[in-house]
Amino acid sequence: MARSLRVSQTRPEASGLSTENRLIRTLDRSITGRLRKSLLSDPFAMAALVFLVLIGVAALMAPQIAPHDPYEVNLMRRLSPIGTPGHLLGTDELGRDIASRLLWGGRISLPVAIIPTVVALVVGTAVGLASGYVGGSPDQVIMRVLDVVMAFPYILLAIGIAAVLGPGIFNAILAVTVIGIPVIARLMRSTVLSLREQEFVLAATASGATTSRILFRHILPNSVSILIVYGSLGAGAKVIASASLGFLGLGVEPPQADWGSMLAAGRVHLLVAPHAATVPGLLIFAFALAFNVLGEAFRDALDPRMPTS
Repeated sequence: MARSLRVSQTRPEASGLSTENRLIRTLDRSITGRLRKSLLSDPFAMAALVFLVLIGVAALMAPQIAPHDPYEVNLMRRLSPIGTPGHLLGTDELGRDIASRLLWGGRISLPVAIIPTVVALVVGTAVGLASGYVGGSPDQVIMRVLDVVMAFPYILLAIGIAAVLGPGIFNAILAVTVIGIPVIARLMRSTVLSLREQEFVLAATASGATTSRILFRHILPNSVSILIVYGSLGAGAKVIASASLGFLGLGVEPPQADWGSMLAAGRVHLLVAPHAATVPGLLIFAFALAFNVLGEAFRDALDPRMPTS
C-alpha cells in the first residue's frame, strides 16, 4: 500500500514534466519546420543562404584557394583592371591581388559582423529577461542606462568606442557588440512584460515553479522566434558597422585586409581604377543584403499572422 501511495504521489509531477517537455519540443519543431518551409519556398531567401555559406566557406579556405599572397606587392601591376591574366578581379594601388585580399579579408570582416551579433543576443537577452521579470527599481535603473546608450547614433557610438580603444580586430568586435546590446535588451524586456501576464506563466507561478524555470522553460522558448528574426536582421547592420570602422581606419591595422579598409583605399583611385573600390563595396552590399533577405524570410515564417499552409 505504501509503495502504491508513493507511485501515485510522483506520477502527477512526472506527468507534468513530460507534458512540459513535449510542449517545448513541439515548439522547437514548429519553429524549425516553419523556417525550413520558408527557405524552400522562397528562392531569394535560399539564394541568400547559399551565398552566405559560400562566402563563409571561401573565407575559411582562403589559405588553400587564394590565387596569390594577399600581401605580395608588385608595383609593375598596380591598379590592373578586372580580367587581367592571373588577377581575375584586378589589383589594388600596390599591385596586390584583390581577389586574394577579399578572401583573406573575409576572415576578419565575417567575425567582426557575426561574433558581435551572437554576443549581443546572449547578453541583451539575459539583461532583458532579468529586467523585465524582476521589475521595480532594478528595471528602471537598467532601462535608464540603456536609454543613455541608445541616445547616441549607433554608428557614432561604435566609432567613438573604437577611436578610444584604438584600431584592432578585438576593439572593433567590442565596439560593434556594445551598440547591439541595448536594442536587444529592450526588445526582450517588452516581450517578457507581455508574456509574464499570460495564463501559462501565471499557472507556472501558482504551481510553485522557480524564477529560473519560468524564465528559461516558459518565457525564453516563446521568445526564440523574435530573437531569430532580430539576429538575422541585425547581422546585416553589423556588417555595415564593421565595414564603416574599417573604412575609417579603426578596424585592423595594415597590411591586414578587411573589406572596409579595402574600400577606403580604393576610393582614392575611383576615377582611374573604379574596380579597386567597387568590388569590395559590392561585396559588402551583397553580404548585408543577404542577411536582410534572410531576416525578412524568417520574419514572415515566424509571424503567427501569416498562413502556415
